[in-house]
Parts: sequence; structure tokens; C-alpha cells
Amino acid sequence: MRWRNAGLGTSLLLLGWFLSVVPVSGQVLGGGLTPGGALAPADVPNPLADTTISPGKSLLFDLEARFARATAEGGGKAFAQWFAEDAVILSNGQEPVHGREAIAKQATWQPKDYQLSWTPTEAVLSPTGDMGYTWGHYEGHSRDTNGNPVVTAGRYMTIWRKEPDGSWKVVLDASNDEPAGGADCCRLPPGQ
Repeated sequence: MRWRNAGLGTSLLLLGWFLSVVPVSGQVLGGGLTPGGALAPADVPNPLADTTISPGKSLLFDLEARFARATAEGGGKAFAQWFAEDAVILSNGQEPVHGREAIAKQATWQPKDYQLSWTPTEAVLSPTGDMGYTWGHYEGHSRDTNGNPVVTAGRYMTIWRKEPDGSWKVVLDASNDEPAGGADCCRLPPGQ
């Protein structure tokens, strides 16, 4: 089973919708696109190493780090706990998974059998401070039936929502397989 593998078209459609309702200023850090669609320079500092990031971006990066750490330690059960009751997961070639209960029924992997890790490349918090999104690179590590290592990799997008109790939950998780030759697109440079 692959997690964080959704169709690129769906991910881009959802990202486009989110960007249309959330004004964005400045350019994407670490290379990428500016809001006007122009390429940002590749020598722009890595967002995770940038000490001048906004409080909103810092909040979302912190949520992602806590989510990833909990998943690494607790596997699928911990992964599912980060989702809102009405959350959706979109994966390559699979039907959408609706709701935290359905997500938990499918997220049954143990950390000893499968390790999912990810690093956000960018994060944007809405002007109202109650929703935001992150995107970046993920990797899944497991072993086949012969004990050989299997690595899946790709890009993901997570949409976060602040719940009425003040907690933050994932409302949408979408991802797609890494394109050929694209494995280094979103990784941190060594030593960062």
C-alpha cells in the first residue's frame, strides 16, 4: 500500500483552488514559482533554514514536523490521528478515502515494517489564520517479500485546518509519484 500518492492533476487543481482563495505575496523559497508564475531563482535560501520565515509558515512547518515524528514513531495508527473527522486522502490510481475512520482502517502499518518520512518545501497560512497548506517531498521505506529494500518517493500537499478546540488537523492529503529524474527536487541540501 502506498500513502501520499495521489494524481498530480487533482493535487494541482486543489492547490489552484486554495491559491485562488488565499492571497499569497512574495515568492516561493528554495526555487520554484513566484505568485505571478515566474521561476524563482534556485539560489534562494532553503525555507527550513530561513530564520526570517513568517509566524504562519513556522506554525505549519512545526505541525508537519510533529506529524512526521508521530508517524515515524507510531506508524499508521499515529498517522491517522492527525486527520480531521471529514478528511480526505487522494492517492494515485485509488479511490479517495473519506473520513478519519476510513483512513485509520487503511493506515495499519507498523513502524518496523514501513517508515514514511517527508519534508515540507513551502507552507502558506491563510490571512484568517485558520487554514493553511504545505507541500514537499516524501519517501516510504519498506522491504519486499525477499527482504530487499523498497523505496517509494514523490511529492505531497497537505491542507491543514484549525479546529474549534484550537487543535490543527489535516483535512486533505494528496500526493503523487516522483517523476523520473525528479528525486532531488524537494530535498534539503546535505547538512541542513
